Amino acid sequence: MKFSLNLNKIALLRNARGENNPSLEDYANQAIDLGVDGLTLHPRPDHRHATSEDVISLNKICKERDVEFNIEGNPFSLPADPFQGYINLVNVCQPDQATLVPDLPNQITSDHGWESGDHDVDLINVISNLNELCKNTSISLFVDNLKNNNTNLDAIDYALKVGANTIEIHTGEFSKLIDLNDLTINTKLEELICSAKDKNLMVNAGHDLNL
Repeated sequence: MKFSLNLNKIALLRNARGENNPSLEDYANQAIDLGVDGLTLHPRPDHRHATSEDVISLNKICKERDVEFNIEGNPFSLPADPFQGYINLVNVCQPDQATLVPDLPNQITSDHGWESGDHDVDLINVISNLNELCKNTSISLFVDNLKNNNTNLDAIDYALKVGANTIEIHTGEFSKLIDLNDLTINTKLEELICSAKDKNLMVNAGHDLNL
């Protein structure tokens, strides 16, 4: 198991203060010193926390320090000053992983995974394009653990259909149920992980996890 630390909230605090304090680069290096396996950023078009420049800066640090870098975001987020566009950032950085998330520009945080819809062909095309641009980048699809309170096995077939080689399981529902001491979610999470691995998908999990 590997641990990638999302530094978006450090960027949010920095932006709220209007100066480079706390320094995202300092926190990145401290996290690596403490032994994290990678770093994650999710830049949004409004630059509310991580900026395009942050992504490029942390990508450089990760390459120099030999840890993984993951860029999350909506692949349909186009360049809009000052945002450089998700696909452009992934192409420039050539990260270890690109996690595709279906969030809207005005969402406070990512709250759901991909499902089949009228975007299917566009998603297939964008993943094919990313695979051509970034041959050493793993393409991960953000998916829900549950669907109608059952294990969301449809997510596995959907990830394969659109061409992803990895899924990231949204652990928001897991976090809520664990807080309520409802451990039944563990079985459903394990079922999704095992089913994905049986079909040669790599598996990540994250979001809303608390200490």
